[in-house]
Amino acid sequence: MGNTFSLARLALAEFLDNLQTFQTLQARIQSSPGLPLPNPSRSFWSYPPSPIATHVSQLPAHADFVVIGSGITGTSVVRRLLDSASAEGHDVRVVMLEARDACSGATGRNGGHISPPLYHDYTSLKRDHGQVVAQKMIKLRLAHLEELRSVAEQEGVLAESQWREVESVDVFYNSEMFEKAKTKVQTYKADLPFEAEHHEVYEAKEAIEKYRLASDTLGCISSSAGAIHPYQFVTGILAKLLSRYPERFSLCTNTPCTSISPPTHSNPYYTLSTSRGIITTPHIIHATNGWAATLLEKLRGKIIPFRGNMSAQRPGQSLPIPDSNPATHRSFVFYTRPIGYDYLTQLPTGERELMLGGGFAQDGDEGYEAMGNTDDTTYSTRIGAHLSGVLPRYFGENNWGREGVPLEGGEGEWAEGRVKALWSGILGISADLIPWVGRLPRVISGRSEPPLSSVVKSEKGEGMHVGAAPGEWIAAGYSGEGMVHAWLSGKALADMVLGREVEGKLGEWFPDIMRVTEKRWKKAKAENLLDALDD
Repeated sequence: MGNTFSLARLALAEFLDNLQTFQTLQARIQSSPGLPLPNPSRSFWSYPPSPIATHVSQLPAHADFVVIGSGITGTSVVRRLLDSASAEGHDVRVVMLEARDACSGATGRNGGHISPPLYHDYTSLKRDHGQVVAQKMIKLRLAHLEELRSVAEQEGVLAESQWREVESVDVFYNSEMFEKAKTKVQTYKADLPFEAEHHEVYEAKEAIEKYRLASDTLGCISSSAGAIHPYQFVTGILAKLLSRYPERFSLCTNTPCTSISPPTHSNPYYTLSTSRGIITTPHIIHATNGWAATLLEKLRGKIIPFRGNMSAQRPGQSLPIPDSNPATHRSFVFYTRPIGYDYLTQLPTGERELMLGGGFAQDGDEGYEAMGNTDDTTYSTRIGAHLSGVLPRYFGENNWGREGVPLEGGEGEWAEGRVKALWSGILGISADLIPWVGRLPRVISGRSEPPLSSVVKSEKGEGMHVGAAPGEWIAAGYSGEGMVHAWLSGKALADMVLGREVEGKLGEWFPDIMRVTEKRWKKAKAENLLDALDD
């Protein structure tokens, strides 16, 4: 009887603890993410800092477009706005506001993968949205590989951005998960044979030998993907834009936007308050991803901050080293349980660092610590421990070999053991796992829009104006897959803002399921996330 009573007490205590955790999580998801915190954990990508990392242009009193956020989305939007307006002879003023240093958010803290989830999501996208929409979504993701290469080449930053094509390898350790994945590949290949032509399935023996993996590997699925240095890509382009448009583009780092006021009878524009003063504009573009709900209260619980963890590690001495042969460049995704995975790519220069992130499954069964967490000044101790020790286990101790040692005359500013650096970054998880791109309806922004008359450009001719009707716009909520959604989302959003949807041919390539609508906003609920992730 006593033992039964003790067990009951333990069960009740566990239930109450879980209930309290759940209630805490719910409250955190529905609260403001706040502003990005100062002194974030040190990302390996962002050292040495870019020359424009702390660039501060003079804050003008007014701009045609104000973009909040300096990551890959904001950079894509600004580039498209300036280049398109310039090509059409419009003299527009664009201001980019950044709360911290340039590209100090998720873009400068991620894994550097351009590895779109393809067969992984195709079946559920087809079920939920139909085959045509599902295929358009897949093609948008695939298009990022060539789009990022093309942009880097056009801007003259191809070498510094380290863009490269890689073989992406999904590694499985659970037979049920592997069989489910193979079934998804069959469906994907049947419906999209051209896009799926590089997908190959390898059973245990061949997978272990081909990729030099641990003996408990059950199989792999390989495909073609890419990798990039995200920080140098973005900051390199921002530097080019500052040079190309010195009178029309202002980059204001360490200038957080603290509030937005709607137009009034005396002022027909939005008024943005910043740490350096105020600025007015008819168009606001929100490119802050995990922090979007700070200035957009109605998006709380719709775009949810999530703290991810990353590391840079020296490879074991027996691992193969990538060289000038593209076939030697690989990325890996390690699937050890239904929810959560680790992802890995290897740098092509320096110490050939292994960039490993993930560990979600180690952060409590449902990732309570990470969900709604915007503190990137530190990282999860549990996940840090997992990332620091797991690589020899994935590749096998013999394949890993002796630990790598620092290069002579190396940086000296990083740790000298296997793990050179650990850091975190804030993702933006969409409640329906689809990015949010487009004009924000008033019911979501919570603010009235400036009148159309506020954007008339009399110097360009009576009744002419640059762009669509004034308003607030957003591209965010990439759910950890920003490198295969963000750039083209930003490009599409800029075309929407400029009123160039027809010229930009958005109807041909942009998935309408990503648009922001009141109906979608009402339907998207955070409590449905786990069911969606389990697909």
